[in-house]
Amino acid sequence: MSVTTIDAKMLQKMFLAGAKNLEAKKEWINELNVFPVPDGDTGTNMTLTIMAAAREVEALETVTFETLAKAISSGSLRGARGNSGVILSQLFRGFTKVIKTQEETLDAVLLSEALTKATETAYKAVMKPKEGTILTVAKGISDKAEEIAETTPDLAEFMAQILENGDAVLERTPDMLPVLKQAGVVDSGGQGLMQVLKGMMDAFLGKELDFSLEEEKQKEKSAEHEVRIQQSEETEITFGYCTEFIILAEKEFTLENEKELKKFFSSIGDCVVVVSDDEVVKVHVHTNHPGQAIEKALTYGALSKMKIDNMREEHQEKLIKDAQTKAKEGKNEINVTKTAPRKAVGFIAVSVGEGLDEIFMGLGVDYLIPGGQTMNPSTEDMLEAIAKVNADTVFILPNNSNIILAAQQATYLVEDKKILVVPSKTVPQGITAVIHYMADRTPEENLESMTEEMKRVKTGQITYAVRNTVIDEKEIKENDIMGIGDHTILSVGQNVETVALEMVGAMMGEDAELISIYYGAEVTEEVAGKLAKKVEAAYPQCDVELQNGGQPIYYYIISVE
Repeated sequence: MSVTTIDAKMLQKMFLAGAKNLEAKKEWINELNVFPVPDGDTGTNMTLTIMAAAREVEALETVTFETLAKAISSGSLRGARGNSGVILSQLFRGFTKVIKTQEETLDAVLLSEALTKATETAYKAVMKPKEGTILTVAKGISDKAEEIAETTPDLAEFMAQILENGDAVLERTPDMLPVLKQAGVVDSGGQGLMQVLKGMMDAFLGKELDFSLEEEKQKEKSAEHEVRIQQSEETEITFGYCTEFIILAEKEFTLENEKELKKFFSSIGDCVVVVSDDEVVKVHVHTNHPGQAIEKALTYGALSKMKIDNMREEHQEKLIKDAQTKAKEGKNEINVTKTAPRKAVGFIAVSVGEGLDEIFMGLGVDYLIPGGQTMNPSTEDMLEAIAKVNADTVFILPNNSNIILAAQQATYLVEDKKILVVPSKTVPQGITAVIHYMADRTPEENLESMTEEMKRVKTGQITYAVRNTVIDEKEIKENDIMGIGDHTILSVGQNVETVALEMVGAMMGEDAELISIYYGAEVTEEVAGKLAKKVEAAYPQCDVELQNGGQPIYYYIISVE
């Protein structure tokens, strides 16, 4: 007996099964990373993105296509991490635009329309779409769906055919991207998408599946980002209660509603964030009157996930702990400053080690988000950091090419501050950008000049290989030491120092003036110092700076400019 339609309950089960299947395969997908580095993260990023949506989907009390669409779109949008996660969230966003208006069931034609919209939305979200990626696989799926939708009403057959075509397109991705072919892998993002769809297919076919997310909740809870706050010496907190909740609006939440709500919250507090996605509105405000904030919000609809923290109490506890620590160290004074007034410009940077944290803070960065390759911050992490920077204009330094999209996605969800993303792809680029900020320029002029200055920075990173592969005619074996440049592998060998010196040589140019060496958590200052002396001897025309970066996994991050 053929099945020609699915209802919202079935789609809910399918989505949860897709999320669980991706979670189960994430390490395998991580291993498909082109560069054989120990922190391949596509599978992790896509899993954390879809699980943010899955938790909202699982928690739904009333399951309709409308509520399901909101949960999937809102959860994945805010939980998006890394380029693959952001693109996945945009695929879901496009898909839900079609299904949210349906009342009873979806058939092959409607599913085809939703898949086409998903592909269109994801392509638009990427400034320079590249074929041979998750986008290509998504297009192969939606094109096949559009081709057979009218003639294949049986959903089992319909889904089987689009999955078969998706697999076929995925297998062709190495022919579209030479770097994939050299590494002997298919696109990891495309593989992740296929695992989601295959999990959904299993649920549709009635296979015995566990839809519980309890274990994943615990895993993700332990992996969540904590925004590190530089200004921890505040003694006077103007607004004492950090108040957060979600409004489930009873009718469409318009732009005018959003402006009105922001205006009211600003009148009773600060650090206001109001992020809306149709009738789901996320609110964050620091206030002395959380009851007033809640009463105002109730005029728009029911409230969910309410959280009120007494910041004065938490701060006092921290001061006591700090005082006890200092007393043990023989220090009985605590330097304190008042809460900084709102300023014109603030900075947020993604950092990857304690030494690099200190460098950014010394350059005037307001807040640091822990991140980098091993754990990409989500769009939600960006929004939380933005809420805590008391400035009219906030510059975000992602310092990693895989974090830029998530930062840019956050800019579209903030209206009470001007958010400018400096497209820094490496930590040294971010450091150079901050150094070249000029207070007498406009934010836009600074963005342009900082971006231009970053182009003068070449970055190389030293780590070890986790598998055998060939990249740009360089044969790499498991446990080899690699020097990875901005675009490719620059050197390979068995000795960290030798590989580092060879990498620096490949990065050098006639106009090079400064070489900066940031040594990682696994390298001692003495060992790093020996490398620095050899670099100085090899390039006497350059200034060589040695800094403790404290970054994990990468023995050295080295820049030439």
